Amino acid sequence: MFKLEKDFTYSMPAHFGGVKFDPDAKLTQKATTLLISYETQGKLLENYIPGVFELLAPEVHVIFSSFREINWMLGGHYNLIDVSVPVRFNGKKDQMDGKYSLVVWENNTTPILGGREQTGIPKIYADIQDLHILKPHYATTASLNGNTFLNMNFEATGELTMDEFEQVKAQSLNSDVIGWRYIPKVGAPGAELSQFILYPQGMEVKKAHVGNGRLKWTELAPMQNPSQFHIINSLATLPIKGITGAMLSEGMVNLRAFGARIIE
Repeated sequence: MFKLEKDFTYSMPAHFGGVKFDPDAKLTQKATTLLISYETQGKLLENYIPGVFELLAPEVHVIFSSFREINWMLGGHYNLIDVSVPVRFNGKKDQMDGKYSLVVWENNTTPILGGREQTGIPKIYADIQDLHILKPHYATTASLNGNTFLNMNFEATGELTMDEFEQVKAQSLNSDVIGWRYIPKVGAPGAELSQFILYPQGMEVKKAHVGNGRLKWTELAPMQNPSQFHIINSLATLPIKGITGAMLSEGMVNLRAFGARIIE
């Protein structure tokens, strides 16, 4: 009969086997990322941030990433839209600054399952276009069932200075991403598991361009997106007071999934 092995980590269905736990495992992938951040109304944004956090700035960071040559997917690829906010975690044992993930859309099931179960990142599915490139213009969209809910546009205006580039490289090497792993009870209201997870990761930036960014959320009716419309519409109702940053970068992302830990 099937038995769980002590030093292995498993995902459902566990009875087909797992992988040996290796805290030093390197999960790498080539990345092209487009970041557009904007100022919004802090009081409205706080409606989506648990009380254990302190909002450091009334900003929303939206990142499109195209990942290629992924070693843990044996050369596979996927696209991602990450929406996060800068926060300070004020727990009973842990205090830290980081990025709290509001929602992450991906167009591949493999990273969705691992990210949700193992590290508490709120990943869900969407159709995410590869970057449409006609230099210096870049654009992408996210949709589901043919209904577009996000447009991102970027016009590159120049490269960073050497000092600016070195600063971006240093800041990108380590990024403390915090997710909320919430597992509902079976057949009853409430949570079976509710934990905040620190998921360390970083990017070795090779190239970076600054420019002008534009972003548009489109509200959807329940019939257009029954499982996600409330998420999309919540983000769409946050006013965009002004774009605070726009950058296109290329490099190598390092995920330290087995280094993730519960914070309290």
